[in-house]
Amino acid sequence: MPILSSGADAASRVAYRLLTQRLAGVSAVNDRVDVETSAIVDQPQLRAAQIVEGTALRAKKVPNVSRGMASGFAAFLDGSQKVRIIAQREGIPLVFGITTAAVRSRANRRLTTWGHQKPAVQHRFYLPLRLLPPLSDIVGAQVDENAPWPVVDTSAPESKDDQVNPHPTALIERAVRAVDRDREALEDKLAEAWCTRAEGPIFIDGGISRSDKVATSACAIGVVKSHRTLYVEGNALRTVLNLAKGERSSVFRVSPRLRNSVLSWYLRLRGTTGHDALWGLVRIEMSECENPGDRADEISRWVLAETSPLALPDGRWDKMSYGIREAEEFLRAIS
Repeated sequence: MPILSSGADAASRVAYRLLTQRLAGVSAVNDRVDVETSAIVDQPQLRAAQIVEGTALRAKKVPNVSRGMASGFAAFLDGSQKVRIIAQREGIPLVFGITTAAVRSRANRRLTTWGHQKPAVQHRFYLPLRLLPPLSDIVGAQVDENAPWPVVDTSAPESKDDQVNPHPTALIERAVRAVDRDREALEDKLAEAWCTRAEGPIFIDGGISRSDKVATSACAIGVVKSHRTLYVEGNALRTVLNLAKGERSSVFRVSPRLRNSVLSWYLRLRGTTGHDALWGLVRIEMSECENPGDRADEISRWVLAETSPLALPDGRWDKMSYGIREAEEFLRAIS
Protein backbone atom coordinates (compact mmCIF):
# COMPACT_ATOMS: atom_id res chain seq x y z
CA MET A 1 0.00 0.00 0.00
CA PRO A 2 1.20 3.55 -0.66
CA ILE A 3 2.69 5.42 2.27
CA LEU A 4 0.92 8.71 2.90
CA SER A 5 2.81 11.74 4.09
CA SER A 6 2.08 13.15 7.52
CA GLY A 7 0.18 15.99 5.82
CA ALA A 8 -2.05 13.57 3.95
CA ASP A 9 -2.67 11.60 7.14
CA ALA A 10 -3.69 14.77 8.97
CA ALA A 11 -6.00 15.71 6.12
CA SER A 12 -7.72 12.31 6.24
CA ARG A 13 -8.35 12.73 9.97
CA VAL A 14 -9.98 16.10 9.31
CA ALA A 15 -12.00 14.54 6.48
CA TYR A 16 -13.25 11.80 8.84
CA ARG A 17 -14.35 14.37 11.42
CA LEU A 18 -16.22 16.34 8.76
CA LEU A 19 -18.08 13.22 7.63
CA THR A 20 -19.12 12.27 11.15
CA GLN A 21 -20.51 15.78 11.62
CA ARG A 22 -22.54 15.70 8.41
CA LEU A 23 -23.63 12.10 7.96
CA ALA A 24 -25.32 9.96 10.60
CA GLY A 25 -24.25 6.37 11.15
CA VAL A 26 -20.64 6.76 10.02
CA SER A 27 -18.19 4.37 11.63
CA ALA A 28 -14.40 4.46 11.57
CA VAL A 29 -12.22 2.09 9.59
CA ASN A 30 -9.27 0.85 11.62
CA ASP A 31 -6.09 2.69 10.60
CA ARG A 32 -8.03 4.15 7.63
CA VAL A 33 -7.35 1.86 4.71
CA ASP A 34 -5.18 3.07 1.83
CA VAL A 35 -6.32 1.67 -1.52
CA GLU A 36 -3.60 0.11 -3.66
CA THR A 37 -4.78 1.67 -6.92
CA SER A 38 -2.30 -0.27 -9.06
CA ALA A 39 -4.27 -3.44 -8.26
CA ILE A 40 -7.31 -2.07 -10.11
CA VAL A 41 -6.38 -2.55 -13.77
CA ASP A 42 -7.86 -3.45 -17.12
CA GLN A 43 -7.60 -6.94 -18.54
CA PRO A 44 -4.41 -7.56 -20.57
CA GLN A 45 -5.05 -7.30 -24.30
CA LEU A 46 -3.36 -7.16 -27.68
CA ARG A 47 -4.46 -4.56 -30.20
CA ALA A 48 -3.39 -4.07 -33.80
CA ALA A 49 -1.91 -0.71 -34.85
CA GLN A 50 -1.14 0.91 -38.19
CA ILE A 51 2.56 0.81 -39.11
CA VAL A 52 3.80 4.20 -40.35
CA GLU A 53 7.53 3.41 -40.63
CA GLY A 54 7.92 0.76 -43.32
CA THR A 55 5.37 -1.96 -44.02
CA ALA A 56 5.95 -4.31 -41.07
CA LEU A 57 6.98 -3.86 -37.47
CA ARG A 58 10.70 -4.57 -37.08
CA ALA A 59 13.43 -4.19 -34.48
CA LYS A 60 15.77 -1.26 -35.11
CA LYS A 61 19.02 -0.42 -33.35
CA VAL A 62 18.88 3.18 -32.11
CA PRO A 63 21.85 4.88 -33.83
CA ASN A 64 24.54 7.05 -32.23
CA VAL A 65 23.94 5.84 -28.67
CA SER A 66 26.94 6.48 -26.41
CA ARG A 67 27.78 6.81 -22.74
CA GLY A 68 27.20 10.35 -21.49
CA MET A 69 25.10 11.40 -24.48
CA ALA A 70 22.90 14.45 -23.94
CA SER A 71 19.15 14.46 -23.45
CA GLY A 72 16.95 17.10 -25.05
CA PHE A 73 14.28 17.10 -22.35
CA ALA A 74 13.79 20.46 -20.64
CA ALA A 75 11.25 19.30 -18.05
CA PHE A 76 9.39 16.36 -16.52
CA LEU A 77 5.68 16.12 -15.72
CA ASP A 78 4.16 13.64 -13.32
CA GLY A 79 1.04 13.27 -11.22
CA SER A 80 0.15 11.18 -8.20
CA GLN A 81 -2.90 10.14 -6.23
CA LYS A 82 -3.67 8.84 -2.79
CA VAL A 83 -6.95 7.08 -2.14
CA ARG A 84 -8.02 6.36 1.40
CA ILE A 85 -11.11 4.67 2.84
CA ILE A 86 -11.62 6.89 5.87
CA ALA A 87 -14.93 5.43 7.07
CA GLN A 88 -17.97 3.35 6.16
CA ARG A 89 -21.72 3.60 6.59
CA GLU A 90 -23.72 0.38 6.59
CA GLY A 91 -20.99 -1.24 4.52
CA ILE A 92 -20.67 1.62 2.03
CA PRO A 93 -17.02 2.75 1.79
CA LEU A 94 -16.46 6.49 2.21
CA VAL A 95 -13.39 7.61 0.30
CA PHE A 96 -11.09 10.60 0.56
CA GLY A 97 -8.65 11.34 -2.25
CA ILE A 98 -5.67 13.60 -2.81
CA THR A 99 -4.45 14.29 -6.34
CA THR A 100 -1.30 16.20 -7.27
CA ALA A 101 0.68 17.12 -10.37
CA ALA A 102 3.75 19.22 -11.13
CA VAL A 103 6.19 20.17 -13.86
CA ARG A 104 9.84 20.03 -12.82
CA SER A 105 12.01 22.02 -15.22
CA ARG A 106 15.73 21.39 -15.60
CA ALA A 107 18.54 23.93 -15.74
CA ASN A 108 22.21 23.12 -15.19
CA ARG A 109 21.26 19.56 -14.14
CA ARG A 110 19.04 20.90 -11.36
CA LEU A 111 15.28 20.31 -11.21
CA THR A 112 13.00 23.03 -9.89
CA THR A 113 9.25 23.59 -10.01
CA TRP A 114 8.26 25.31 -13.23
CA GLY A 115 7.76 28.95 -12.37
CA HIS A 116 4.69 29.61 -14.50
CA GLN A 117 2.49 27.00 -12.84
CA LYS A 118 2.40 26.09 -9.16
CA PRO A 119 2.12 22.41 -8.26
CA ALA A 120 -1.54 21.38 -8.18
CA VAL A 121 -2.94 19.69 -5.06
CA GLN A 122 -6.60 18.71 -4.68
CA HIS A 123 -8.43 17.19 -1.71
CA ARG A 124 -11.85 15.69 -2.40
CA PHE A 125 -14.46 13.36 -0.93
CA TYR A 126 -15.55 10.54 -3.25
CA LEU A 127 -18.97 9.36 -2.11
CA PRO A 128 -21.81 7.35 -3.76
CA LEU A 129 -24.47 9.94 -2.93
CA ARG A 130 -27.35 7.89 -4.38
CA LEU A 131 -26.69 5.20 -1.79
CA LEU A 132 -26.42 7.59 1.15
CA PRO A 133 -29.04 9.63 3.02
CA PRO A 134 -28.95 13.40 2.46
CA LEU A 135 -25.87 14.84 4.09
CA SER A 136 -25.01 18.36 5.10
CA ASP A 137 -23.03 20.25 2.49
CA ILE A 138 -19.36 19.33 2.73
CA VAL A 139 -18.51 21.73 -0.06
CA GLY A 140 -16.69 24.58 1.62
CA ALA A 141 -15.44 22.46 4.50
CA GLN A 142 -11.86 23.47 5.04
CA VAL A 143 -8.64 22.16 6.46
CA ASP A 144 -7.50 25.77 6.25
CA GLU A 145 -9.05 28.94 4.89
CA ASN A 146 -7.75 28.32 1.36
CA ALA A 147 -8.65 24.62 0.99
CA PRO A 148 -12.29 23.86 0.10
CA TRP A 149 -13.00 20.14 -0.24
CA PRO A 150 -15.70 19.38 -2.81
CA VAL A 151 -17.66 16.14 -3.04
CA VAL A 152 -17.45 13.95 -6.15
CA ASP A 153 -20.56 11.78 -6.60
CA THR A 154 -19.18 8.36 -7.51
CA SER A 155 -22.71 7.02 -8.09
CA ALA A 156 -23.26 9.37 -11.03
CA PRO A 157 -23.61 7.36 -14.28
CA GLU A 158 -20.29 6.77 -16.06
CA SER A 159 -22.06 5.79 -19.28
CA LYS A 160 -25.57 5.67 -20.75
CA ASP A 161 -26.41 2.22 -19.36
CA ASP A 162 -24.35 2.46 -16.18
CA GLN A 163 -25.94 0.92 -13.10
CA VAL A 164 -24.34 1.37 -9.68
CA ASN A 165 -23.26 -1.94 -8.19
CA PRO A 166 -23.55 -1.63 -4.38
CA HIS A 167 -20.84 -4.24 -3.79
CA PRO A 168 -18.22 -2.49 -1.60
CA THR A 169 -15.36 -3.48 -3.91
CA ALA A 170 -17.24 -2.12 -6.94
CA LEU A 171 -17.86 1.15 -5.10
CA ILE A 172 -14.17 1.46 -4.24
CA GLU A 173 -13.24 0.86 -7.87
CA ARG A 174 -15.66 3.59 -8.98
CA ALA A 175 -14.00 5.95 -6.51
CA VAL A 176 -10.54 5.04 -7.79
CA ARG A 177 -11.63 5.73 -11.38
CA ALA A 178 -12.96 9.12 -10.30
CA VAL A 179 -9.67 9.94 -8.58
CA ASP A 180 -7.83 8.78 -11.73
CA ARG A 181 -9.85 11.22 -13.83
CA ASP A 182 -9.13 14.11 -11.47
CA ARG A 183 -5.39 13.36 -11.50
CA GLU A 184 -5.38 13.14 -15.27
CA ALA A 185 -7.18 16.49 -15.50
CA LEU A 186 -4.48 18.12 -13.37
CA GLU A 187 -1.73 16.58 -15.51
CA ASP A 188 -3.42 17.66 -18.75
CA LYS A 189 -3.83 21.24 -17.52
CA LEU A 190 -0.12 21.50 -16.74
CA ALA A 191 0.89 19.78 -19.98
CA GLU A 192 -1.28 22.17 -22.00
CA ALA A 193 0.23 25.17 -20.21
CA TRP A 194 3.75 23.93 -21.00
CA CYS A 195 2.94 23.21 -24.65
CA THR A 196 1.37 26.67 -25.04
CA ARG A 197 4.63 28.29 -23.98
CA ALA A 198 6.74 25.76 -25.95
CA GLU A 199 9.77 26.07 -23.68
CA GLY A 200 11.29 22.82 -24.92
CA PRO A 201 10.55 19.08 -25.01
CA ILE A 202 8.82 17.76 -21.90
CA PHE A 203 9.00 14.15 -20.65
CA ILE A 204 5.47 13.18 -19.57
CA ASP A 205 4.97 10.12 -17.41
CA GLY A 206 2.25 8.30 -19.35
CA GLY A 207 0.41 8.86 -22.60
CA ILE A 208 -0.35 12.16 -24.32
CA SER A 209 -3.54 11.29 -26.23
CA ARG A 210 -6.13 12.67 -23.78
CA SER A 211 -5.66 16.33 -24.71
CA ASP A 212 -5.83 17.59 -28.29
CA LYS A 213 -3.38 20.40 -27.51
CA VAL A 214 -0.85 18.01 -25.98
CA ALA A 215 -1.29 15.22 -28.56
CA THR A 216 -0.58 17.63 -31.42
CA SER A 217 2.36 19.45 -29.80
CA ALA A 218 5.93 18.67 -30.84
CA CYS A 219 6.97 19.56 -27.26
CA ALA A 220 5.12 16.69 -25.61
CA ILE A 221 6.71 13.24 -25.34
CA GLY A 222 4.82 10.57 -23.41
CA VAL A 223 6.64 7.59 -21.91
CA VAL A 224 4.38 4.70 -20.91
CA LYS A 225 5.74 2.17 -18.41
CA SER A 226 2.75 -0.19 -18.09
CA HIS A 227 1.72 -2.61 -20.82
CA ARG A 228 -1.77 -3.93 -20.04
CA THR A 229 -2.47 -3.18 -23.70
CA LEU A 230 0.22 -4.14 -26.20
CA TYR A 231 -0.26 -2.58 -29.64
CA VAL A 232 1.05 -5.60 -31.52
CA GLU A 233 -0.19 -8.97 -32.69
CA GLY A 234 1.33 -12.15 -34.13
CA ASN A 235 4.93 -11.81 -35.29
CA ALA A 236 4.97 -8.17 -34.19
CA LEU A 237 4.42 -9.28 -30.60
CA ARG A 238 7.44 -11.58 -30.73
CA THR A 239 9.51 -8.77 -32.24
CA VAL A 240 8.68 -6.38 -29.41
CA LEU A 241 9.19 -8.93 -26.64
CA ASN A 242 12.59 -9.83 -28.09
CA LEU A 243 13.91 -6.28 -28.43
CA ALA A 244 17.46 -5.98 -27.10
CA LYS A 245 18.78 -3.12 -25.01
CA GLY A 246 19.01 0.00 -27.16
CA GLU A 247 16.62 -1.33 -29.80
CA ARG A 248 13.26 0.13 -30.71
CA SER A 249 10.35 -1.04 -32.79
CA SER A 250 9.10 0.55 -35.98
CA VAL A 251 6.82 3.54 -35.45
CA PHE A 252 3.07 2.88 -35.51
CA ARG A 253 -0.08 4.94 -35.01
CA VAL A 254 -2.17 4.55 -31.86
CA SER A 255 -5.79 5.67 -32.19
CA PRO A 256 -7.55 5.11 -28.86
CA ARG A 257 -11.32 5.31 -28.82
CA LEU A 258 -12.49 8.79 -27.76
CA ARG A 259 -8.91 10.06 -27.69
CA ASN A 260 -6.47 11.64 -30.11
CA SER A 261 -4.25 9.67 -32.49
CA VAL A 262 -0.52 9.75 -31.78
CA LEU A 263 2.60 8.09 -33.14
CA SER A 264 4.23 5.47 -30.92
CA TRP A 265 6.97 2.85 -30.67
CA TYR A 266 8.50 0.45 -28.14
CA LEU A 267 12.01 0.95 -26.76
CA ARG A 268 14.11 -1.41 -24.63
CA LEU A 269 16.03 0.50 -21.96
CA ARG A 270 17.81 -2.42 -20.28
CA GLY A 271 18.84 -5.97 -21.05
CA THR A 272 16.42 -8.73 -20.09
CA THR A 273 18.88 -11.40 -18.98
CA GLY A 274 17.47 -12.86 -15.77
CA HIS A 275 14.23 -10.86 -16.11
CA ASP A 276 10.83 -11.16 -17.76
CA ALA A 277 10.05 -10.04 -21.31
CA LEU A 278 8.65 -6.64 -20.23
CA TRP A 279 11.72 -5.68 -18.18
CA GLY A 280 13.04 -2.29 -19.23
CA LEU A 281 10.41 -1.92 -21.96
CA VAL A 282 8.65 1.41 -22.49
CA ARG A 283 6.29 2.70 -25.14
CA ILE A 284 6.87 6.25 -26.32
CA GLU A 285 4.25 8.59 -27.78
CA MET A 286 4.71 11.75 -29.88
CA SER A 287 2.65 13.92 -32.20
CA GLU A 288 2.30 13.29 -35.92
CA CYS A 289 5.35 14.51 -37.83
CA GLU A 290 7.36 14.17 -41.02
CA ASN A 291 10.16 11.60 -41.00
CA PRO A 292 8.82 9.74 -37.92
CA GLY A 293 11.73 7.26 -37.95
CA ASP A 294 14.36 9.99 -37.58
CA ARG A 295 12.35 11.68 -34.85
CA ALA A 296 11.87 8.36 -33.04
CA ASP A 297 15.65 7.77 -33.10
CA GLU A 298 16.30 11.22 -31.63
CA ILE A 299 13.73 10.87 -28.85
CA SER A 300 14.87 7.30 -28.11
CA ARG A 301 18.41 8.60 -27.52
CA TRP A 302 17.01 11.17 -25.07
CA VAL A 303 15.01 8.54 -23.19
CA LEU A 304 18.02 6.21 -23.05
CA ALA A 305 20.15 9.09 -21.72
CA GLU A 306 17.60 9.59 -18.91
CA THR A 307 18.24 6.07 -17.56
CA SER A 308 21.28 7.40 -15.70
CA PRO A 309 21.45 7.92 -12.80
CA LEU A 310 19.32 4.96 -11.77
CA ALA A 311 15.88 5.74 -10.34
CA LEU A 312 16.57 3.67 -7.24
CA PRO A 313 15.20 2.66 -4.79
CA ASP A 314 11.93 2.71 -6.77
CA GLY A 315 10.87 -0.81 -7.72
CA ARG A 316 10.11 0.37 -11.28
CA TRP A 317 13.65 1.63 -11.85
CA ASP A 318 14.08 -0.52 -14.95
CA LYS A 319 11.52 1.65 -16.79
CA MET A 320 11.68 4.94 -14.88
CA SER A 321 13.82 7.99 -15.55
CA TYR A 322 15.51 9.73 -12.66
CA GLY A 323 13.65 12.94 -13.54
CA ILE A 324 10.27 11.25 -13.03
CA ARG A 325 11.55 9.63 -9.84
CA GLU A 326 12.53 13.08 -8.55
CA ALA A 327 9.12 14.48 -9.53
CA GLU A 328 7.37 11.68 -7.61
CA GLU A 329 9.46 12.43 -4.52
CA PHE A 330 8.57 16.09 -4.82
CA LEU A 331 4.83 15.31 -5.13
CA ARG A 332 5.02 13.00 -2.13
CA ALA A 333 6.53 15.81 -0.08
CA ILE A 334 3.86 18.40 -0.97
CA SER A 335 0.83 16.15 -0.57
